[in-house]
Amino acid sequence: MFFRLLTGAVTLVVCSTALGQAPLASPAISYTRDIQPILTEKCVACHACNDAACQLNLGSAEGATRGASKVPVYKGDRTTPVAPTRIFYDASGPDEWRRKGFYSVLDAQGAQAALMERMLELGHNTPLTPNAKLPEEIVLGLNRDNSCPAPGEFDAYAQKHPKEGMPLAVTGLTDKQYQTVQTWLKQGAPVDQHAIKPSAGEAAQIAEWEALLNRPGSTETLVGRWLFEHLFLAHTYFDNGVPGHFFQWVRSRTPSGQPIDLIATRRPNDDPGTTFYYRLMPVQGVIVHKTHITYPMGKQKLERVKQLFYSGDWHATSLPGYGPRSRANPFETFEAIPAVARYQFMLDNAEYFVRTFIRGPVCRGQIATDVIRDNFWALFQEPAHDRYITDAAYRGEATPLLAMPGQNDDVGSVLSLWHSFRDKRNEYVKLRQDAYADMPPPSWATLWAGNDNALLTIFRHFDSASVTKGLIGEVPQTMWLFDFPLLERTYYQLAVNFDVFGNVSHQAQTRLYFDLIRNGAEANFLRLMPADSRASILSDWYQNSGKIKMWLDYEKIDTSTPTGMILDPTDPKRDFALKLIDRAGTLNANPDPINRCTGAYCSRPDIAQEFQFAEQSLSRLTARPAAGLAVINQLPEATMLRIEGNNGGREMYSMLRNRAHSNVAFMLGEAYRLQPGLDTLTIFPGVLSSYPNFMFNIPATDVEAFVEAMEQSKDQKSFEAIVERWGVRRSNPQFWQYFHDIGEYINETDPVEAGVLDMNRYENL
Repeated sequence: MFFRLLTGAVTLVVCSTALGQAPLASPAISYTRDIQPILTEKCVACHACNDAACQLNLGSAEGATRGASKVPVYKGDRTTPVAPTRIFYDASGPDEWRRKGFYSVLDAQGAQAALMERMLELGHNTPLTPNAKLPEEIVLGLNRDNSCPAPGEFDAYAQKHPKEGMPLAVTGLTDKQYQTVQTWLKQGAPVDQHAIKPSAGEAAQIAEWEALLNRPGSTETLVGRWLFEHLFLAHTYFDNGVPGHFFQWVRSRTPSGQPIDLIATRRPNDDPGTTFYYRLMPVQGVIVHKTHITYPMGKQKLERVKQLFYSGDWHATSLPGYGPRSRANPFETFEAIPAVARYQFMLDNAEYFVRTFIRGPVCRGQIATDVIRDNFWALFQEPAHDRYITDAAYRGEATPLLAMPGQNDDVGSVLSLWHSFRDKRNEYVKLRQDAYADMPPPSWATLWAGNDNALLTIFRHFDSASVTKGLIGEVPQTMWLFDFPLLERTYYQLAVNFDVFGNVSHQAQTRLYFDLIRNGAEANFLRLMPADSRASILSDWYQNSGKIKMWLDYEKIDTSTPTGMILDPTDPKRDFALKLIDRAGTLNANPDPINRCTGAYCSRPDIAQEFQFAEQSLSRLTARPAAGLAVINQLPEATMLRIEGNNGGREMYSMLRNRAHSNVAFMLGEAYRLQPGLDTLTIFPGVLSSYPNFMFNIPATDVEAFVEAMEQSKDQKSFEAIVERWGVRRSNPQFWQYFHDIGEYINETDPVEAGVLDMNRYENL
């Protein structure tokens, strides 16, 4: 079953047949046909994207021939930036990558076999004990210190780490796969490459979009730049496109119709340095879920963009530059474009924009994600009720105050820069409060309700996070309300302007300003609450040391102007949430009877009865604090539950641990702010994380027994009994079948979103 994911179009491992050519007749081993599917099945889950171990990206021929590097991409304490090393972007071909410090894992070194051959041999000769817990000396997770041995250093590595061959700490290649790869390596690892090419229908739509973004004239050029900066992270796809074909916006020295000559800048709003054209480039290599942030670009979207940006009578009389000031303040840079058009474009696909900064590079590690709570809902302000949209005079006052830090990476200036931007932001908040005090009190009409992007749920999984449409889980402790200035600043600070290869100063400034963004979104939401309840709600969000942060860095909230909401004064936040659910209708893309069971039936009505019974049982584990459900203390952040039906069917569920905090206002010391007795579980159909931490495979007839065992588990020993019975450990002989079935489930239920999941965080339970 999972082989459909590994060799299908979703992975973008393109064989000659997929390109419309005759199948290869030669019995010789082909990289595309024979090797890449093995790497996709057994290696890509750890070796993909920026956080690939040793930067060894095995999702494409380009990555395999590029090789490995000792320089980590993610290193938050470096004092100087490093050169970007983005695959398919910053270099092309082995020679260029060698000049950037990468060394081969495929080439034999004299009498010594290739590094990959020896690593695979070490793993094959030291197999894991089936279904057993791994030896304690094997360190896993993001805190693992990868030694990244060069070819000449392998013998010392093998002597020091005899149990750490490849694939690392997981069931390895089958004998047939092992022989295939080793034979290929001994033959010199020949690589055939078949680049993804658009179909005729896709090419026609690409031509339309490129023509739109490259229109001549100041007005058109400004719009093209704004659209590019907002879509550069997207994996775009087209109406009636080839399944698994995605495209990415780039800047090229060559116009449409010619091969792309890519301009590789650190950020999408850096000076390109020459005449350029916006182009759509096919996404090459295996699609991996963690960076697969999709965006539809069909005919309907094209007409919508024309309506928003090209149908008015506004004009840009001059074009901004690409200097630090232009990067720091997009409101000033793009002020000629009607604000309502910019905001509405972002609202139309709000899930995409929130995903760019929740799932994007900035949110890879704990220091980035500990600014947000483990689960919250996001709402958006209706443009007609957004003062920045409707009041030109107010917009003129606010725009200079909306600049963001991060352009100056001088380590010695971090604090002075932070204080300057903090004070400017607080001046804006005060201006906003005064302006909104003169407006009618906020009501339900204040909330945007244009489509099913209007209600989003965010889950943090310690050092990663995810975004899903709809209101999922029990009523969360906090909610965010985005207006245009807040949504645009969040996007620019965490996506456009963030440099994952930057130094500690840049990354600290980014993180500190994100703290202000969260506080601003919370303050916006509080205006919906009764004035006399806001201080107590805020106090609950900023307990203990959080009160110091409120005094030091945040502008005081408005506790006097009224709300137009009629809410239960005993618990207005919860009453608001319940009324929001009732009013949402089809806007709530994911109704949630498991976590918010209000009657006798706690399951979806449109699934087989055996799975309804399973969901009914699983609902007993949700919305209960760890003080009364001790097993929560044994669980990782994101666990997958695979429920097997009697007829061969199965359902997939995410079981998420929501860690409680006294506050999330500081960059360091999170452990001191945890409130483990208040942790809860959310269980929801589908896959809500790119990084499964563990998996249970449970026959539907066993779900009741599983739930009872979870309810009765009080310590690690009793939890290990649960793992022994239903857990899928890394040493399970069928590990890869179960692991890839999670991705296959996405492929079946939402194929546009499918991609290979990451197992770097899969735990040794």
